[in-house]
Amino acid sequence: MKLTNAQITKYRSVEDSQRFDIEPDVTALVGKNESGKTTILQALYRLNPVEESAQLDEVIDFPARLTRERRRLPEGERIPVVTATFRLDEDEVAEIEDDLGKGVLRSPEFTVTIGYRAAGRTIAFDKDEALVVEHLRSPLDLSATQADILNGADTVKDLLEALDSLEDAPAAARELANRIRGWRDHSLDCYLIDEYAWPRMPKFVYFADYDIMPGKVSIPDLIRRRDGNTLKRGEQALLSLLKMANVSLDDFLHTDRHERLIRELENTGNVISDEVFDYWSQNQELAVELEVLPPEEGAQPPLNEAPILQVRVKNLRHRASVPFDDRSRGFVWFFSFLAFFDELEEAEDNNLVLLLDEPGLSLHGRAQEDLLRLIDERLAPDHQILYTTHSPFMVSSDQFHRVRTVIDQDKVGTKVSGEIFKADEDTAFPLLTAMGIEMTQTLFIGEDTLLLEGPSDLIYLDVLTDLLESQGSTGLDPRWVKTPIGGAGKLSTFVTLLGANKLNVAVLIDSSTKDVGAIHRLRDNGQLSKNGLVQVSEFTGSADADIEDLFDQSFYLELVNASYSQQLPQPITTPDLNVRDPRIVRQIEAFFKKNGIANGKFNHYKPAAYLLREQATLLSKIDPATASRAEQLFSRLNALLS
Repeated sequence: MKLTNAQITKYRSVEDSQRFDIEPDVTALVGKNESGKTTILQALYRLNPVEESAQLDEVIDFPARLTRERRRLPEGERIPVVTATFRLDEDEVAEIEDDLGKGVLRSPEFTVTIGYRAAGRTIAFDKDEALVVEHLRSPLDLSATQADILNGADTVKDLLEALDSLEDAPAAARELANRIRGWRDHSLDCYLIDEYAWPRMPKFVYFADYDIMPGKVSIPDLIRRRDGNTLKRGEQALLSLLKMANVSLDDFLHTDRHERLIRELENTGNVISDEVFDYWSQNQELAVELEVLPPEEGAQPPLNEAPILQVRVKNLRHRASVPFDDRSRGFVWFFSFLAFFDELEEAEDNNLVLLLDEPGLSLHGRAQEDLLRLIDERLAPDHQILYTTHSPFMVSSDQFHRVRTVIDQDKVGTKVSGEIFKADEDTAFPLLTAMGIEMTQTLFIGEDTLLLEGPSDLIYLDVLTDLLESQGSTGLDPRWVKTPIGGAGKLSTFVTLLGANKLNVAVLIDSSTKDVGAIHRLRDNGQLSKNGLVQVSEFTGSADADIEDLFDQSFYLELVNASYSQQLPQPITTPDLNVRDPRIVRQIEAFFKKNGIANGKFNHYKPAAYLLREQATLLSKIDPATASRAEQLFSRLNALLS
C-alpha cells in the first residue's frame, strides 16, 4: 500500500495546498525558510501517527487569518484538513477480490480524510456493492422461491434482511448471515476499512533535525516523563537504543547491574555505529561510549538526581571523547535517527511513511550526499520518504521528478506543486544550484540548445544528418548544441532552467512521453518558444511514436538483432512482434520481457551504438522514406534557430 497524493486545507499556514502527487519511494519538498514545509509534514503525520498523542486542535491549528470564517461555520460541521489517497498493491487487490469477488474495486485507490470537529478518519472506497452481493449469494444452494427473494438485494444490508427472511434457510445461508452480522454496522464499507484498509495502512513517522539523543539524562526524571508521556523525540531515540539492548530504565536503579547494562548498551551502540558507517563517509574513527555517573556537584535539576546516564562520542584518531550532543551534529543525527528508526521498524508490522524535516541541515555537502544514499539505499526500498530541504545538495540532480516546490503566497497561504516553473527565485535556488553543479560536470549548453531524452537520440540525429548530407540534402544545423539529459522526467526542469538564462531552447520528445503536458504548460507560460516543442509523431504519421519509429521497421530490427546477437537464440522477425502497437521499441520491450532476453530488459542504446559503429556499411540500407522523414524533422528544427 502506497500514499499516492494528498491535499491539505485549513491547517496553520496552509489554506489549500492543492492536491500534490507523492512518489512511491522518495519525495523532496523544496522551499525557502518559513514557506510551510514543516507544516505540510506535520499535517500528513496526523493521518496515522506512530505516536497517538498527535491530534488536531481547531483553535491552535486552524489558520489564524481565517478565525472569523471558522466561527461562522455551523456547529458540528466537519472541517477537512488532510485528504490523502492510498493505492493498494496487486496482492492486496487480489486478496480482496478472492474474498468479495473479482472487480469489486472499481479502483485500487481509496481516500482517507481527517479533520476538525469529528473523531477518527473517513475512509472511502470506489466499489461495486451489487457485484459483492452477487459474489456472496452465488454459492448458496437455494430453492427457486428463496433465490427470488435474494435476487432483489443490491446492497449488503438488503442481502442480510433477505437472508433473515428466508424460511428453512440452508446452513450456508445462515452462515453467510452470521458473517455479515459480524461486520461493523453490517456495512461493506466498514468491512473493507476494518479488514483491509486500516490494519494495513502505513504508520507515519515524523523526525526533525533537532530530534537528537541527549548526551546526559537523569534516569529517575526520564522514568517520570516516560510514564507521563512527555518524552522528546531525541529521548525516545535513547529509549529505542535501550530497548534494542534489552535494557529498561528501571534496571539502572539497581547499582549492582550497571556494568552489565553498559556493556549491553555499548554492544548495541556498536551495531548502530556500524550501520551509520555504511553511509557516513566523513570520519570512520568514531565510537559511542556510555557511562553511569553520580550527579555533579551543584548540578541543576533534573541532573541533580542519580543515577545519571551519559552518552559520549570518542574520536579514536585524537583519543578524546566529548558528550554526545556536543559532537558534530551530522554524526549525532545519523546515530539518533537510526537508533530511533531501527527499533521502530522492528516493532511495526506495516511499512512506514517517514517524514524527515530538514534532515542533514548541519551536514557538509558531501555528508548530505551520504544522507541521500542512506535514504535511497536503506530507507526507500521498504518505506516511503518525504523530506524537506532548502539545500542544493539534498536535491538529487538525476531525480528531479521527486521535487515538489513549497511556496507561501500572500493571502492564499502555502502551496505545493510538482511544476517547478511555478517556483519563485528563492524557492528555485537549490534546484538551480543542483542543476548548475550537474551541468558543469556533465553538460554542454549553447545559445541554441536542443534537449534530447537520451544519448541514443543524439546518435540517430548525427547518423541521419550524415546520410542526408551525403545525398546533397540538409541535415541538422551544427549550431544546435544537442544535450541528452538522461530521461524524459528531466525535460520540463531543463526547459525551465535553460529558458531562465534566456537561451533558445527546443525539445525533441517522444510522443508517448508523460512530460509532454508539463512542457506544453511551459510553452504557454512563455518559457519555451511557440514552436519549440517538437514531437516525433509529427513525422511518422502515428499519434504514438519514439525516435526509433523514424526508421523502417525491418531496418531497426536488423540493428536490434545485430546488437543482441549473443543473447538472441534466433533473429527477431516481424511476426514475433505485436504489430498492433505503433511503437517498435515497445514491441521489442514486450518480446524481451516475454522471452526473458537480456533478463527481460531492452537497452535502447545498444542498437544506436551498433549503428554508430557500423554506419559506413549501414547508411546505404536506410530507405528513402526514412530519409524523407528525417529531412522534414531537420527542416522543422533548423527553422527554430535564433
